[in-house]
Amino acid sequence: MIAEKKSQAQIIYLILAALFIASLVTSNLIFQKFFYWYPFDNEVFGVKLFEVSVGLLPYPITFLITDILSEIYGKKKANHVVIAGIFASFFSLGIVYVSMAAPSTSWSVVNDNTFIEVFGAAPLAVLASMMAYLFAQFIDIRVYHFWKTLTKGKHLWLRNNFSTFSSQIIDTLTVLLLLCSFDIIAWDKFLGLLISGVVFKMMIAALDTPILYMVVFFFKKHFNLKMGEEIEI
Repeated sequence: MIAEKKSQAQIIYLILAALFIASLVTSNLIFQKFFYWYPFDNEVFGVKLFEVSVGLLPYPITFLITDILSEIYGKKKANHVVIAGIFASFFSLGIVYVSMAAPSTSWSVVNDNTFIEVFGAAPLAVLASMMAYLFAQFIDIRVYHFWKTLTKGKHLWLRNNFSTFSSQIIDTLTVLLLLCSFDIIAWDKFLGLLISGVVFKMMIAALDTPILYMVVFFFKKHFNLKMGEEIEI
């Protein structure tokens, strides 16, 4: 690969890594707000279908990005971004702790009580999310490359959906178990949120398949990659 193309590949890798980390950290900070899609008014175990945390909105982006990285840059580079995301999340956790300890001024728009109410559960949420995230992301990458090797680089839709479906189920189950154990979410909402979360994530995973195809097509055309070939940076 010529120097100019290699430089471009490095810049794109850094941009994808930045988007991945931003999505992950944001999802951990905003998770306490829940919403549901109004067209779906059915209930499952006392929870409206698609009554999910807003933290799920940016989170699927992380799995799309790791699939892109796995396909284009390889397993090792995808794992590097996952590890960077872990460090970024724990760093944000430290900032939240320091911010809660700092007393607000009398004229502060956001006082101590409001700040703690919004971000007070964030440290436990980040801890729970990190444990689930570790399982899910590494499984996603491993399953993705298992199917990539098995199919000899063909059937992109298969490895994208199989890896994301399996990892998202593990992620949703693990994080809900931990959040309920920490009394952040009531146990009577566990099954409903589990089903809603898994169905929501699977729908998003299916919808991101065309995006993955377009991105991979761009990379292969721009960098002249052959079937199954990866960029070395």
